[in-house]
Amino acid sequence: MPESSPLPDHAAWAALCDTMKAAGDRILAPDFPGSPEERAEGFRHLAQQAVCWLAWGVGHLDPADPRFMRQNDLLTRWGGPNVDNVYKHARIDAEGTYRIRGLMHSCEEFLLAVRIGNMHQERYGTLHEVTATDLGIAPGDSFEILLGGPEPADPAVRWVPLPEGARMVAVREYYYDWQEHEPAVLTIERVDRPTVPQRLTPGRIAEQLEEARSQFERSITYWNDYQRAARTRGEDNTFIQPRTEPKGLKGLVYGFCFYRLAPGEALVVECEAPVARYWSYQLYQLGWFEPVESIHRTGGLNHRQTAVDADGLVRVVVAHEDPGVANWLDTEGRSEGMLTFRCAWADNRPEPKAQVVAFADLETRLAPGAAGGPTTPEERRAHLAARAAHAAWRFRT
Repeated sequence: MPESSPLPDHAAWAALCDTMKAAGDRILAPDFPGSPEERAEGFRHLAQQAVCWLAWGVGHLDPADPRFMRQNDLLTRWGGPNVDNVYKHARIDAEGTYRIRGLMHSCEEFLLAVRIGNMHQERYGTLHEVTATDLGIAPGDSFEILLGGPEPADPAVRWVPLPEGARMVAVREYYYDWQEHEPAVLTIERVDRPTVPQRLTPGRIAEQLEEARSQFERSITYWNDYQRAARTRGEDNTFIQPRTEPKGLKGLVYGFCFYRLAPGEALVVECEAPVARYWSYQLYQLGWFEPVESIHRTGGLNHRQTAVDADGLVRVVVAHEDPGVANWLDTEGRSEGMLTFRCAWADNRPEPKAQVVAFADLETRLAPGAAGGPTTPEERRAHLAARAAHAAWRFRT
């Protein structure tokens, strides 16, 4: 085959391979984390991003025959995912009509968003959002949602519009208690016209491979740049106060704190208890914007898992070793990282404050019973065992 006129499928495959190879060099640049352990995590991140975007681009590009793809699970993490969520994405056509059917099982809430694309794409944004609560759907319910098409005359039909420009539907399932029970099940199908899959053509697979290549390339650099830019908005060990992300979900606010802790130091966070359906504190790696270990360690705690002190304040301790309090976020020994405060569907907007203290002084810094009170090693092991048992259900294949 002459090199001057490659077939589109071969050219797209070559471009994808070149991009993945270049990414391995790109993450060695000084703007990415550079310790041996962080570099190892970076190459794992590249491999898992390749899995994620090949599956999305090649396997889920057809809006005529959509399927939900689970992303940001234990293998396809990107963009600072919430460890209390399961994320499911499906491709749609704004001119189409779709039916989503599901069983909530132990899922306690979901947020359905009609979107243009992901944040790391050139075109992105949320066009419409609605929660399970808004739709009258509760844990344990079965449900059906009509997505797109004309608004039904029957008000009992759960209907979600598809605004012009919509290209995907994203569902975030929320699990507050991390119970050892069945997670939600969702299906999607197009109902306005018959689906007859056609045989694959060179041009179509080239389009799919280019989608995978583009998402992979942009995700690797975008989220590193996003974290670096966010860090410049404030000082280390100080919260950048909560805000709604531009073009993001209206019901969610985020506050960031980039911590830098030496051995023997801890970060104590205090804030008014949110009046909200959901809130949490979670730790993230730098560069790859993945959560730190949150199943076998306590890298994240939500409103059901975090104790509120008797004075109405929430106190959380970020530390390299166990301080013996319930509200401990385990850094995995990372001297630097990102702490995110999330608050969703809230009646107030607390502003967390953070202070570095000597680990040895925590007992005197925290009043008796603060930060959720004392926790024994046995209680910590039981808590982690319960998290692992839930995760086995949530992320089962």
